[in-house]
Amino acid sequence: MRKLLVPAVAAAILATSAVAFAATKNTTGTVKAFDSKSLTLANGNEYMLPAGFKDPGIKTGERVTVAWDVKGGTKIAEKVTIKK
Repeated sequence: MRKLLVPAVAAAILATSAVAFAATKNTTGTVKAFDSKSLTLANGNEYMLPAGFKDPGIKTGERVTVAWDVKGGTKIAEKVTIKK
């Protein structure tokens, strides 16, 4: 029984990690508006920022890449990176 359990648990952990990774999307665009709660790109996409979000120095007009996911029908930014 133990011989079957360990590989099954390992497979479950790997499958869960792959699904979670695949769910995150990336979008690159120009910042139209930014405040402590949300980020809006020039294309109209709005992303809510999580509590405790650390601003990397985002300014209006900068190009950024947003790693985001949908939670409860809302786009949540998980990471924002300024493009140079």
